Amino acid sequence: MGLVSEYRLHTEERAGSGIPPLPLTAAQARELIELLKQDQVAEQEYLLELFCEHISPGVDDAAFEKAAFLDQIVKGETSCSAIAPVEAVNILGTMLGGYNVKPLVDALSSEDAAIASAAAEMLKKTLLVYESFEAVAKLSSSNSYAKEVMESWAAAEWFTSRPAIAEKMTLTVFKVPGETNTDDLSPASEAFTRSDIPLHALSMLGSKMDDPIGTIESLKEHGHPIAFVGDVVGTGSSRKSGINSVQWHIGENIPAVPNKRTGGVVIGGIIAPIFFNTAEDSGALPIQADVNAMETGDVIDLYPYEGKIEKNGEVIAEFTLEPNTLADEVRAGGRIPLIIGRTLTRQAREALGLGEADVFKAPDQPADSGKGYTLAQKMIGKACGLPGVRPGMYVEPETLTVGSQDTTGAMTRDEIKELAALSFGADLVMQSFCHTAAYPKPSDVKMHQTLPYFIMSRGGVALRPGDGVIHTWLNRMVLPDTLGTGADSHTRFPIGISFPGGSGLVAFAGVTGSMPLNVPESVLVRFKGERREGITLRDLVNAIPYQAIGKGLLTVEKKGKKNIFAGRILEIEGLPDLKVEQAFELSDASAERSAAACTVRLDKEPVIEYLNSNIKLLEQMIDNGYGDPDTLRRRIGKMQEWLLNPTLMEPDTDAEYAAVIEIDMSQIQEPILACPNDPDDVATLSEVLADEKRPKNVDEVFVGSCMTNIGHFRALGEVLKGKGQAAARLWVVPPTKMDMKMLIEEGYYSIYGAAGARTEIPGCSLCMGNQARVADNAVVFSTSTRNFDNRMGKDAQVYLGSAELAAVCALLGHLPEKDEYFDIVSSTLAKGQEDIYRYLNFHEVSGEQLQVLVD
Repeated sequence: MGLVSEYRLHTEERAGSGIPPLPLTAAQARELIELLKQDQVAEQEYLLELFCEHISPGVDDAAFEKAAFLDQIVKGETSCSAIAPVEAVNILGTMLGGYNVKPLVDALSSEDAAIASAAAEMLKKTLLVYESFEAVAKLSSSNSYAKEVMESWAAAEWFTSRPAIAEKMTLTVFKVPGETNTDDLSPASEAFTRSDIPLHALSMLGSKMDDPIGTIESLKEHGHPIAFVGDVVGTGSSRKSGINSVQWHIGENIPAVPNKRTGGVVIGGIIAPIFFNTAEDSGALPIQADVNAMETGDVIDLYPYEGKIEKNGEVIAEFTLEPNTLADEVRAGGRIPLIIGRTLTRQAREALGLGEADVFKAPDQPADSGKGYTLAQKMIGKACGLPGVRPGMYVEPETLTVGSQDTTGAMTRDEIKELAALSFGADLVMQSFCHTAAYPKPSDVKMHQTLPYFIMSRGGVALRPGDGVIHTWLNRMVLPDTLGTGADSHTRFPIGISFPGGSGLVAFAGVTGSMPLNVPESVLVRFKGERREGITLRDLVNAIPYQAIGKGLLTVEKKGKKNIFAGRILEIEGLPDLKVEQAFELSDASAERSAAACTVRLDKEPVIEYLNSNIKLLEQMIDNGYGDPDTLRRRIGKMQEWLLNPTLMEPDTDAEYAAVIEIDMSQIQEPILACPNDPDDVATLSEVLADEKRPKNVDEVFVGSCMTNIGHFRALGEVLKGKGQAAARLWVVPPTKMDMKMLIEEGYYSIYGAAGARTEIPGCSLCMGNQARVADNAVVFSTSTRNFDNRMGKDAQVYLGSAELAAVCALLGHLPEKDEYFDIVSSTLAKGQEDIYRYLNFHEVSGEQLQVLVD
């Protein structure tokens, strides 16, 4: 069966689900090109449509074949009756950047004026030219067509030729009441389909509503674009797949970019910061406004510049278009294209000796308050070459460390291809395989085999399936007081600062080594007093929302929700002696607060210890064949350089915060839990037991996720030791293979086995909920990060809390009474705490043992 019949059959199969066919592979593109080379092209119109619209742009392998063929036509090296040379130039111009740029630059010097003129017109609208900019600039001194291109770039015609946001938009409302999280928009159970946007979009809101896709389609019959509306929109993870799904249903096609859409309006009473940023990056128009008067099926008039929404001629909501550059972002096709385009325009104007362009809206910058800087503001300032930054500033800080995980890695790969990048600009980019290693689907196996090469060929570092959780590894590669990002909302450095984002932003940061940032305000959480024996760091994590609720700064109710942390930086101090592994337990949980980022103020001694350990780990990774070795060596060198003068930034005493929350640890008298099914719904153990609506029996217990470290698993083993079978079904999943091997060596796996535990290879497991699942309707106690509906299992009711309390629940099969908990913990964990909570210091183990741990 040939390409045409095969692809038509594939198209019919996909059409049965209401989605378009997949883009052509490189092999299919080669076969298509051979058909187009024939003297008499059969089904010419269909083949041209495949060639022009069904091959991904940028540096996709199929795009390479496409660009090479078109280049041959332009240069007269091959002929094609279906594509004339000038038309070949025009098709090259639709490919965004990458493999098409050199052929277009070469065509500027064509002896055929029509070809050279067409090439100039196409380059004027091409932003992803990278090093070819210098070639065009040099050529412009002697080539009038190249000069035209330079002048066009300088005048930002790539931007001004695009339509501005309309003064008035008439939209039909599709409303999702309550909170919509990214699990609702992009279910973890369907993570393996995320890079196939149309297919993945079929699962949007499937567990939350009856026939949401059918509802949207019926609303389109009104004849107006759809506005996605919700009380709280996009909480949870940083998945770009969430906005991809929304845009697939409410956005518009992108010419010559198959299976992806842009545009669309999202209105939320609250829009989670990461989701808002991801919408900006994708060309959507996100607006925060009162949505109480909007219901599904309403027809509304949106006035973006006036900041008002009308229904039936009456104003039902008012808003401010923020950031002030948002209209430019939408016009440019997204925040990332705007940044790239502005940079190209600036380069062209500098080359031509022109001043600053006045085409773009300049970001609003706040006045200097004259006050001191917070720790986060100093870290961001350092990444910008400044002493500090103020809330509200727009900056593009150096992004030194970038993390990518596997359920978004395929999308990040595609975004890197669209950015036409063959190398990374960031100092270190790391790819993990922690979400798919335990129970890989065929598509996961293919990704495990191909994605590492893609990352390493661009100078990145690739982990291996079974190595463990992205954050535990990435944290060991971070430099103090530096800035980074990652396509996972729990990329929250325990040293330095990270602003996680969607796969598009991560690709941009990896490629360019910088990221856009509107500096948020900070909320300071200050711990004081002494912690009672048996009160854990996880209890301190939950004490933060508990205290905020008590102060009226946070509400559990979604309608009219208050959240002092949302979109702000959470800065934590008062625990300077924490080990860095412990500090991550605090910074990690800032994701559940919907905070934009987190800092933890530590003394330098634990940071020195951590970096000395990490240098040995990275050295062993090189010895064990991990790539890219040059990137690992460069990071080792920077760690060693810091250790020569180990100083850490400190906040100024007169720094300003949006709020200050003090927590007296001596007042925490019992464990604090997050209750089913909301990480904000926190209560003490006694309060939970006194609430008749809360379940008390525990069917399953999960000890794992990035919120755990090796000490938690030793504590679990000590509680279970010699007690026989656990009463609850127990899952045990250490965060890294090094933790697992050490726990096996110390005999803890034999204890887990005697307790009847189910152990898995290191990774995310039930925390992600995309592979293994708890039983339907189970009551679960978990050490994982979040407990959204249906995340860990269908209709499961999930408590979140410490590994110590999890161990007691597993032993008993129910939530213990307060005194019962303390009795068990004190009898098993009070003695030998130094050995139980001993962290992996790789510089303190023998070379042979380190090789075994990392192998």
